[in-house]
Amino acid sequence: MSRKHTVNVLWGLLTAAILLVFVFPFLWMLLASFKTQAQIMSGELTLIFTPTGQNYASVFQQYDFLRYIANSMIVAVNSTLLSLIIGLPAAYSIAKFRMHKLSVIILIARIVPGISFLVPWYIIFSQLRLVDTYAALVLSHMLVGLPFIVWIMIAFFESLPHEVEEAGLMDGCTPHHVFCQVALPMSVPGIVTSSLLSFIFSWNNFMFSIILAGDKTKTLPIAVFNFMSYAEINWGGLMAAACIITLPVLAIALVAQRYVISGLSAGAVKG
Repeated sequence: MSRKHTVNVLWGLLTAAILLVFVFPFLWMLLASFKTQAQIMSGELTLIFTPTGQNYASVFQQYDFLRYIANSMIVAVNSTLLSLIIGLPAAYSIAKFRMHKLSVIILIARIVPGISFLVPWYIIFSQLRLVDTYAALVLSHMLVGLPFIVWIMIAFFESLPHEVEEAGLMDGCTPHHVFCQVALPMSVPGIVTSSLLSFIFSWNNFMFSIILAGDKTKTLPIAVFNFMSYAEINWGGLMAAACIITLPVLAIALVAQRYVISGLSAGAVKG
């Protein structure tokens, strides 16, 4: 066996081992969502069993998960869109005028733990009577999503060739038109990447929602608490709910994976 073939085999085994570590929790979650409570609590990892759809039925019938899905979708979509509307022009300006100090400040805002903002957010929204409203959740989710989009897009806008923008200005375009008609179309992979990651953060956010959401605006991560009680945990329903939460993000990621890969790679390389 040649050295190159041996290296390829070892690399394949290492990749399979790493993939197994990451895939196993999702496989267990999916299988458990079709098992009864007794089968799950037995502790045996059985791949052959009689599946049941009762867990999914209880999720939608007993716990009204359609309303929670709608709440999460409203908050995630709106927070991502508003972050894009504000973040894309900000990132373009920072990249064009080389405002590196401002970019560092934005990075610091992203690094600061979100839990440090909970009390100020709650006091402000309580005074404005915005607790248990979509506005409070959207604004709080933008606290992390907006700096994240700006930080990713700064590197991406810096990688765009200046000759193309200069050609647009020479053709009579205003800086606004250059941004809208030249920079943004060339930055689609970066926009898709930052949007997807911001959407995932908002969709999975638990910390802000547990404080600012109420009965009307309860999102999916908070609704998972319905399966936990002092006496026991409804593991079947919990795993079914987890699959429902994961499915939309997984579907979006699979559809947009080509843009995500190109966006992450393009934003890391200048020239």
